[in-house]
Amino acid sequence: MVTDSQLLICCANKIQILEKTGLCSQITFGRYVRQGRKLGLDPKLFIQDLQFNEVPVRVYQPKATSDGPRRGILFFHGGGWVFGSLGKILPEGTSDSVVVSVQYRLAPEHKYPAAYEDCLNATQHFLQHLEHYGVDPARVIVCGDSAGGNLAAAVSQTLAGRSDFPKLRAQILIYPGLQALDFNLPSYQQNRGVPLLFRERAAFFALLYLNGDALHMQEVLEGSHIPPDLRLKYRKWVSPDNIPEEFKVRGVKPLGPTDFIAEVYETVKRFCEPNLCPLLAEDSVVHQLPESFILTCEYDVLRDDGLLYKKRLEDNGVRVTWYHLEDGFHGIISLYDYCGFSFPSGKRGLDSVVNFLKSL
Repeated sequence: MVTDSQLLICCANKIQILEKTGLCSQITFGRYVRQGRKLGLDPKLFIQDLQFNEVPVRVYQPKATSDGPRRGILFFHGGGWVFGSLGKILPEGTSDSVVVSVQYRLAPEHKYPAAYEDCLNATQHFLQHLEHYGVDPARVIVCGDSAGGNLAAAVSQTLAGRSDFPKLRAQILIYPGLQALDFNLPSYQQNRGVPLLFRERAAFFALLYLNGDALHMQEVLEGSHIPPDLRLKYRKWVSPDNIPEEFKVRGVKPLGPTDFIAEVYETVKRFCEPNLCPLLAEDSVVHQLPESFILTCEYDVLRDDGLLYKKRLEDNGVRVTWYHLEDGFHGIISLYDYCGFSFPSGKRGLDSVVNFLKSL
């Protein structure tokens, strides 16, 4: 019998074969298969494709009457800043909310900060027009998975402390990627070859988003792209020392220092900007963030990004709900009940998100 993991590895290998034979690039193929679910007409929803500050969005509004203003959810899709579309999951439990799915510009055609700016502009427009959509200004949530979690965290940080917009009620970060300083954290070592996100792919996507190309990927993977003084500065936040010991029992080994390469740093120094790597935001920003939900998966290179951010939020007095899928892998939420895939842990993760939303 073919296991789920074997099937995922087989799919990943086929994509690599297509690129090597010149039939199709990984980006082209990935965009094709990740177009999102084609949602049929839902008699309970009024669906509109609009533009918020010139950013394409899809707005899902319940047709049923409500006793009062509804919850509002801004959703930023995942896909390494390279893939993804307006198609999204509408799980049971969000049907009483106004949901805005944001189609931000994609890399490599549109480099950082394009995706971040689109998500921020769309969010600001929504916050300025909540009354039009019947949304409670005290119950607006930003949500995203993977790269979308990165964008949700960056938008939340930018709006923290702002008095000209309603304060966000919460942020929901589903296996987010939050830093590009260290691709050798325990989760990167343990899960380097686990689908759906390999260690090399994580660095590849980050570089495509930053620069539009993946030059110097090997140096970035080795850690030669960050000066010693900055690495020391950020060690208080990005360090294996801040990862609980129970997450280090699988195949983790201490790595020696690597030689710093100044020329590489010059091409990637914006990795130190919090709008790209939210884990590097100052405490003065982090302590103003709203209540947070973080979902992590054991078999995910990005697991430790979520764990490190959880610690940062808690250290700054932010209330955090953390849900960890011990049998989960990167992308499992999007795969739940999709094209024949059905992973029980994906359903548990989805339910945890919905339960958190219902509590707000």
